Amino acid sequence: MKRKVLAKRLSHSGQIVLSLVLAAVIWEVMGRFVVVSPLLFVPLSEVIARGIELWEAGELQLHVWISFIEFLGGYSLAALVGILLGGLLGSSMRLRTLFEPWVSMLYSTPVIALGPLFILWLGIGVGSKVAIIFLTSVFPILINTSIGLVTTDKTLLEVARSCGATGLQLFWKVRMPSAIPYVIGGLRLGVARALVGVVVAELFGARAGIGFMIMNSTQSFDTASLYVGVLILAVAGVTSVGLLKLLEEKITPWRMTGEDE
Repeated sequence: MKRKVLAKRLSHSGQIVLSLVLAAVIWEVMGRFVVVSPLLFVPLSEVIARGIELWEAGELQLHVWISFIEFLGGYSLAALVGILLGGLLGSSMRLRTLFEPWVSMLYSTPVIALGPLFILWLGIGVGSKVAIIFLTSVFPILINTSIGLVTTDKTLLEVARSCGATGLQLFWKVRMPSAIPYVIGGLRLGVARALVGVVVAELFGARAGIGFMIMNSTQSFDTASLYVGVLILAVAGVTSVGLLKLLEEKITPWRMTGEDE
């Protein structure tokens, strides 16, 4: 059984590597022979070379570190608050009725419109950036957690009640395990929105960061540096989602046994 699982994972990893290599080849060919204007598109080899130059100059490390701190602070807070509030809303119809209009209103509000307000309230430091990233990523986590709890299989709940389970036992033993895939799904969506939030946050009063680097590269027509920032964000997104998938496999192994090969 373990050999079969290992072989399946190796095959899956091989497919991922193949798709990445194919994408890299297409990128290089497009940059070399199709889109010949360096202001619009540059080959992957030039992007990598520019990234090495920025790293050797010490600039890239600074931008990555600043964005990582902002991302970690905002996303961690969003995960904590989103799961806790989602759990409360998913457990109480009264709370859902009371707070759902506010959730919908804030979720649909463009965060870029609130950026200047956060700077006025929290200054141009890390605090305002963390607040923007938090607000950008918290709602997918909150909503998915709430939906996961609400949509728990009623048959499972009835069986647990017939065995004398208390309300607290129903929550921790039945409803929460059933909602975990939804929570992980919300965390995945939150990662993507948090990375967008990093860029948005650094449009306002930032002095360093990946979003700041992208903005400066755009203004100076440094297309290679722009793509370095975009590539870093893409790699960060793929890595974060991959780690969350591994987490899901660890805490819900019963869901992985029935997946198609």
